[in-house]
Amino acid sequence: MSDFAKLAPYFGGQSWLARYWPVVVGVALLSFPTLQFIATESWTTEQGSHGPLVLASGLWLLFRLMPDAKAVRDRPPLFRGVLPVLLATMLVLAFRRAAIIELEVYALYLVYIALLYAFLGWRAVVRLWFPLIYLAFAVPMPDSLIALATNPLKLWISQSAVTLLYQAGYPIANSGVIIHIGQYQLLVAAACAGLNSLITLSALTLFYVYLTHKSNWKYMVVLIAAVIPIAIFANLMRVLILILLTFYAGEAVAQGFLHNFAGMTTFAIALVSIYVFDQLCQKITGRGAPGRAV
Repeated sequence: MSDFAKLAPYFGGQSWLARYWPVVVGVALLSFPTLQFIATESWTTEQGSHGPLVLASGLWLLFRLMPDAKAVRDRPPLFRGVLPVLLATMLVLAFRRAAIIELEVYALYLVYIALLYAFLGWRAVVRLWFPLIYLAFAVPMPDSLIALATNPLKLWISQSAVTLLYQAGYPIANSGVIIHIGQYQLLVAAACAGLNSLITLSALTLFYVYLTHKSNWKYMVVLIAAVIPIAIFANLMRVLILILLTFYAGEAVAQGFLHNFAGMTTFAIALVSIYVFDQLCQKITGRGAPGRAV
């Protein structure tokens, strides 16, 4: 049985596909150009490499929560259900014509949410709030927002790394995000600033805390808030490692395999740190916060 056939009962019976196949075809045709761009231009980069993982885990969770959504299904009248879908579709086409891909992606996501509302009703959409928010992490961020977020991080990490190593006696200085150590010059790029790992860590932490602590939203907020300092500290360590590798082994070594290896290592450390922080918090507070099985 196909995935659409498995989902059909949640939208109103076994005859759902037979009744609404034009909707399925229309959504597929509308989605294909946008999804093709995301898959080939975003998910193949370091910045968007977390997208397929978020998409797969988010769709799994959405499917698991569908019975809960079906229990409160209350489909709106035809006009109220169709209008949001039409408006969101018009936004997709407008942004596609204007070649604003980032906004086109978000508009397409609104189409999916509007379709859920049209077939299941608002209360069902509210029941699915977490997977809908979580799936948004699979959407690439606009370049302007990336620049706005990474520039302060790049400057802070550059200055902090230079200060620490200068105090340790290394011949190092910086001019903005450009670091000079010995005869070498390094540029702290957006990847080193930690935005990639911050987004991925945030997504994975959201998924983890929802599955394990969703009955305690205050505890969820604490764990999610811990992602930011942990990710920034991990990437500061990454920059320090790369600077020292450059100083002792040369630029070719630091920018080769060890560059990516340092990134993977620091990300793994940050991910483990989230788990350790969770366990420590549970011991300190004297209580776990297990989530209901989904």
